[in-house]
Amino acid sequence: MSATPIGRSAALSAVAALAIALFAVPSFADAPKAAPEVDLELVLAVDVSYSMDTEEQRVQRDGYVAALTSPPVLDAIRDGVTGRIALAYVEWAGSDEQRVLVPWTLIDGPETAAAFANRLAGEPLRRAYRTSISSALLYGAKMFEASGFKAMRRVIDVSGDGPNNQGPPIEAMRDELIDGGVVINGLPLMLKRPMLGVSDIGDLDVYYRDCVIGGPGAFVLPVRSVAQFPDAVRSKLVMEIAGPGSETPFPPGAPNALPAAAQPKADCLAGEGLWRDRFGN
Repeated sequence: MSATPIGRSAALSAVAALAIALFAVPSFADAPKAAPEVDLELVLAVDVSYSMDTEEQRVQRDGYVAALTSPPVLDAIRDGVTGRIALAYVEWAGSDEQRVLVPWTLIDGPETAAAFANRLAGEPLRRAYRTSISSALLYGAKMFEASGFKAMRRVIDVSGDGPNNQGPPIEAMRDELIDGGVVINGLPLMLKRPMLGVSDIGDLDVYYRDCVIGGPGAFVLPVRSVAQFPDAVRSKLVMEIAGPGSETPFPPGAPNALPAAAQPKADCLAGEGLWRDRFGN
């Protein structure tokens, strides 16, 4: 006995529904991939304000390019749990002056490290107005949200030659990031005598120690001469990659690291005060 029109229609509808259900099931190939695990997500936040002269900028850039492919840094990456890190390089100056020179990149050996260093070396030097360490930290923190990686440690490494003089107060921003699980390390550049009364301060290393850095194992590594810079950058990267508590032998020319102070002494609004006294805003 042949199926009635109603029965045939119902059967076709059932087959169509089954086909739609089958095609609606996502395949494993279409499933989102898990974020790659790395030992560290590290933002290198580098000052390019006008207080940085051409020599300082060139020394800074060349120091990072050389350090990233140095055996101590590559060994530190290799000796990690996963043997890889995620790295990004950002230049900053005033509140609205942040620029990613090299975006998040997986570094897992000499080839990827060299590719990162070569890309960095090929970028032109630039300068911009004002100094907002706090805005640079906020920008770096937001970068972690879209890194595409998964890491146990997130670190912002901020280098510069002057105090915060624009943007949110540095102490409040630092504390907010620390509460969010971010570690902040500092590389204060003290290569020339401060022009007190303009925008610089003496004892910039103390300012960085008391006002900028924070989190487990945070440290300041001051640089007081051009000759120190290559060793300082290399040592700093090794310390950050290896993590708190690791044994990191310093080369003879490297400066000594300063941990965060138990009793801060620096005026964390010194930069804003100097700028206001000179320019009235």
